[in-house]
Parts: sequence; C-alpha cells; structure tokens
Amino acid sequence: MSLPQAFIDRVKADSFLGDGLLDALDSEGPVSVRFNPQKVRSALNVLSEVSWCKDAFYLAERPLFTLDPLFHAGTYYPQEAGSMLLDHALSSLELSEEPIILDLCAAPGGKSTLIASFLNGKGLLVSNEMITQRASVLRENLVKWGFPNTIVTNNKPSDFDRLPHFFDVIVVDAPCSGEGMFRKDRNSRTEWSESNVLLCADRQQTILNDIWDSLKPGGYLIYSTCTFNRHENEDNVLWMMNQLGAELIPIEKPETVMADREGLGLYCLPGIAATEGYYLAVLQKPDEHARRTNSKSRLTEFKDQNALMPWVKKDHFSFYQREEWIYALPVSFEKEMLHVQSTMRLLKLGVTIGSAARKGLIPSEELALSVGIRSEDLPTITVGREEALSYLRGDTFSVEGVDGWNLITFEQESLGWIKKIGHRFNNHFPKEWRIRMRIDS
Repeated sequence: MSLPQAFIDRVKADSFLGDGLLDALDSEGPVSVRFNPQKVRSALNVLSEVSWCKDAFYLAERPLFTLDPLFHAGTYYPQEAGSMLLDHALSSLELSEEPIILDLCAAPGGKSTLIASFLNGKGLLVSNEMITQRASVLRENLVKWGFPNTIVTNNKPSDFDRLPHFFDVIVVDAPCSGEGMFRKDRNSRTEWSESNVLLCADRQQTILNDIWDSLKPGGYLIYSTCTFNRHENEDNVLWMMNQLGAELIPIEKPETVMADREGLGLYCLPGIAATEGYYLAVLQKPDEHARRTNSKSRLTEFKDQNALMPWVKKDHFSFYQREEWIYALPVSFEKEMLHVQSTMRLLKLGVTIGSAARKGLIPSEELALSVGIRSEDLPTITVGREEALSYLRGDTFSVEGVDGWNLITFEQESLGWIKKIGHRFNNHFPKEWRIRMRIDS
C-alpha cells in the first residue's frame, strides 16, 4: 500500500524532512520494549538499549507477546521507542519528589506505564482516556503494571476544569493524523489527508485550551504527537505560547534526535533515529497564586482493618470502602486521590484490594499484580510456562496447594488468583483479559 501522493509531495518540499523519511517508511520498523523496574526481567532477545529511556531495549525480533506469561504479569510493555522520549523529558524537569501527573490521552497505556515507572511508587499518576472501550484497555495495562499510586479516569478533557491548578505535569499525547503510523500500520495511509491534518491541529488546540487551567502555575505541559507536519507540531507549540502564555522549556537533545524546524521541540524521525516517528515539546505555565478546591469524598473509611491483615502490608496505605469494594490509597497522596475520585469518573483508584463477602475477602486481580502492598506470606502456587498459558486462557488443571485462595506465579511474578477446593480450583483470571488464541499455534 503506497504512501499518499499529497504526503509524498509535502515531504519532498520540506527540506527538514527530506526523501530519506519516505524510504524509511517503506522499510521494516524496529521492535522495542520497556521492562518494569519492580518485576523480574523477561529473557527477551535484546539487541541494544534505547538510549533516551531507562530500562528500555530494542529486540532482535518481534516475539509472540500473547504467549509469554510474563507479558501478562506486567513485567514489560512493548512500546515504540520514539514515544519513550517522554522519560528523557520527565527526567529533565525540576519536579518535586512526589509530583501529581496527568496523562490526558493515555490509552492504550504505553506512556502511563512509563510515567508509573518514572514515579516508582512516589507521587500520583492520573491516566485518562475519553473513549470507554480504550479506557478499559488502559486500566488493564496499568493494573498489570502494578503500581498503587495510579488512578484511571474516563472523561473528556473539558471535564478536568473541575480540578483547577491541580497537576504538576500534564502529558498531552494528542490525537493526530498519525503519519508516524505509516510504517507500522499500512491501513493508516488510506485515512490520511491534508484536510484531516488541519482538522487534527484545530482539535489539538481545543484539547490544550480545555486542560490548561488544570495545570498548576509553574507546572509543565508535555505536548507530543506521532506525526511529522508543522501544523500539528511547531505551529501548535507557538499557539500555546501566544494564546495561553506558555513558556518554552528547552531540553537536551539525545543522539539521533533532531531539534524541530523552529527550535521549539524534538523529533524522532525514521531513517535517522530507530523509531516510527515522534514529536515532543515541553512548556511551562507561568507561576502565579495557586488556588485549591476541597471536595467531600464519596468513599468511607474501611473500619475492619484486621480483616486485611493476611492480605496486605498496612504501612503507608489508607483503606476505604464503597459498597462492597475495598481500596488502598498511598497515604502520601490520600487527600489528592480522594479529591480526584470525588470530581471525576474513575476506572481505577489506587489498588482495589477486593470485595467484602460474607465468608471473607474476595481478592482482586489488582491486588495480585500490585507492587509494594500485597503480603509476602500469601499461599502461592508456582507453575511452568504451559500451565501459566493455560491459566491465562481461563483453563483449570491439577495443582498442589492449600485449599482456599492461592496466587498463581510464573518465574517469581504473580499472574492472578485461583480458589482451590479439594482437587479442583476456580480460575479467577479476569474473563475480559484471557488469551483467546490457540496456545499451540
């Protein structure tokens, strides 16, 4: 499927891009992953490091991720290397030790899992996706990544006007015309047009205008796209500077990364960097008097803390209940998390410990996959690769273990829960996450 002729003509007329981009878009793209710093490292066939991101590597070949249980355990995330430039940008900023970060257009979760790793259990991450189906995928990936200091919301950008001057960093990976997808997804070539480029640029400005008030004075907005044209990139950065009063924050340029046409942001261009294509710029909101709002929480404090003793480490967490569900919130950001949940539509809040039932707690998948909160003394059944894949399909098989709730683990990483009853067990891996392809294929 050939590149759109109008796109070819524009690239050839743009001395910044050059013909090399066109050749690169018709070649094979690189494969890259990021490892979870809090989980075991899967034995993937690593080729080299991604120089601008911690714990990130290029692979020698693309494995079948679906058939790797450690992928489902959240030990790594396949992510395009260019978009990992976000790690370099975050590391370049002067942030507090525990910043509050919003990933506004977060699905499927690559940048959110990266931010969660960057925070490494400190601060607070709010990951938002407006489209409900995509938000469910985002929640799944963040649950698997395991960090408790995360919230998943399902809101329009304009809804965040309920949280004025709240975030230290807002990441806007804006919906764009997707020119950086031309190599990875050939069908995206048929959806591209010059008119859609201009439509995307206008929509991006609307999104930026809607979210600007939620950024604290002195806070940073990281703007990115996976496209190459100046309308959606440099022009929108200039628009933020002129219309919103944003101040440009220059960041150091890693090797093979290029400064943009105006010296405002950075490009990862196929053919020069080992990426699909990515643009990023960092802006700061001028400092002024910050205002805060207080909202009454809809949650109630969970009183029966002794019931949680076998399941969790209680240090550094507060526990709340809504209906039958019990949530753990990091104490350091308890107030802020309660404020977000009282104003926004949530899909994830801290760690869902489980649901309170007559015969005791029914543990959640979030607890199984979480980092730093789950008790180390829970009954555990270690399985091999074949059994792990069977578990991830929702199958049952013979296991040795104590009756009741057991963690299923593979290579020291938790996959989820089973409830063993005599010689059989109930598989509690979420139905919506189960592998649907043939294991022997």
